[in-house]
Amino acid sequence: MSESQQAVLQVGNLSARYGKVTAVSNASITVAPGSIVTVIGGNGAGKSTLLNAVMGVLPLTGHSSGSVRYRGVQIESWLAERRVFDGISLVPERRELFGSMSVEDNLLLGGFRLYRAGQRDWKDTMGQVYDLFPRLRERRGQQAGTLSGGERQMLAVGRALMSRPRLLMLDEPSLGLAPRIVREIFHIIARLRRTGVSILLVEQNARAALQVADYGYVLETGEIVLEGPAQDLVGNPRVIESYLGLGNSADKGE
Repeated sequence: MSESQQAVLQVGNLSARYGKVTAVSNASITVAPGSIVTVIGGNGAGKSTLLNAVMGVLPLTGHSSGSVRYRGVQIESWLAERRVFDGISLVPERRELFGSMSVEDNLLLGGFRLYRAGQRDWKDTMGQVYDLFPRLRERRGQQAGTLSGGERQMLAVGRALMSRPRLLMLDEPSLGLAPRIVREIFHIIARLRRTGVSILLVEQNARAALQVADYGYVLETGEIVLEGPAQDLVGNPRVIESYLGLGNSADKGE
């Protein structure tokens, strides 16, 4: 690959264990520049473990091993703070907002990386976030803890975008949300592609994830069992039976 085509993220042969339990086994994924890549799988498949390893929350030492390359550089030894500073953002499953602080103050905290780097225009990003999430502008003075579930998810994504990440990782963004709000969240995720940010999305809601993704991986009991262009996975009999069936729990959320 040329530098312009160089993968934003390459995870190679990642394995992670918690005690005697293997959470992820020899998983390899690639995220191309400006693309949306999804990892789908049921509860307990190892999706969050994969993200935590990329983020540096789970060090690749001891029972965990593998390689993580970000924009061509090996980053296994990097602390999570350095990964954030270099442009990797994670929106965790629990969103982890500051409930007693206002919407706007939560967003300002998200821009601290740029402020610390001395970028004088860092506050300009807030206008872009408000354009993407008009509801947050309406509620900018409201305490984050009083927002609805969908609004909290919007704020979590907006806060991550405040640091202008090159790689945005989303952990179960549809979890616990009503179907109408899920559609809205995924519509916004699709729009994010236009900003140039690369997205790694892990989801149980396979139908919604594959509709917005360019490429997908299927993770089962810690192993990648299928991969390919998202449109191909939608038509794969194994994916249809396990994840796209009308009665499948992945479409209902948890």
